[in-house]
Amino acid sequence: MNDHYMLKKIAVIRSDFPTKFGIPRQSGVVDTLEARIVFDPEYRNPDALRGMEEYSHIWLIWQFSEAVRDTWSPTVRPPKLGGNVRKGVFATRSPFRPNALGLSCVQLKRVIPDSPEGPVLVVTGADLMDGTPIYDIKPYIPYADAHPDARESFTADTSKISLSVEDPTGFLTLVPEEKRESLIGVLSQDPRPGYQKDPDRVYGFPFAGFEVKFRVKDETVILCGLERELPEESCVNKGECIVYEDRNRN
Repeated sequence: MNDHYMLKKIAVIRSDFPTKFGIPRQSGVVDTLEARIVFDPEYRNPDALRGMEEYSHIWLIWQFSEAVRDTWSPTVRPPKLGGNVRKGVFATRSPFRPNALGLSCVQLKRVIPDSPEGPVLVVTGADLMDGTPIYDIKPYIPYADAHPDARESFTADTSKISLSVEDPTGFLTLVPEEKRESLIGVLSQDPRPGYQKDPDRVYGFPFAGFEVKFRVKDETVILCGLERELPEESCVNKGECIVYEDRNRN
């Protein structure tokens, strides 16, 4: 038996998250997030997607490309448990695994058979960073894949997170309308590291061409800054390219 098997990347995902921070912790948690799956040239064959539109959801098998390591640990410390409790790596969905593979179920919104990039899948609910390599795609089959009465561990508490979001300065009006609901959904899931609870600390993450700044107080996410990344040559004055920020944090 061969102990090694070479996986070939078949596609990448194009999402609104250029970095890891802010990405929902599980797929489907923010079901309005839209992303595109773009196939590598070798796999841009429409026949490979024949019948795909007959399914509403698909599984993505992908790589935690920012977490690849030469070594592994049998235990990890999930952030949602404060970063101090150890669990077995195979009892978690930690990215730090012997094989840095992820598994996500996403909704298939449409199949574009003839885009300039070849066949493209438009999906919602993905929890992947932009550019994440995808190794396989399989249809989601409800009778075999759905187990609503399944028992779960500490993840039961994570699934209940839903904070309110306040935008006292009106930053959301600067975000394209089709992206606002998704951004609110991301913020409501509390993107902070699980062990950080400082109500005065301002956090930030890039999303859809913006740097989003927020803090969390009393179960409420307060949007307190927005920076839009524009090419410097396109700015009428440099200030409009850099930051929209609320300095009043009382």
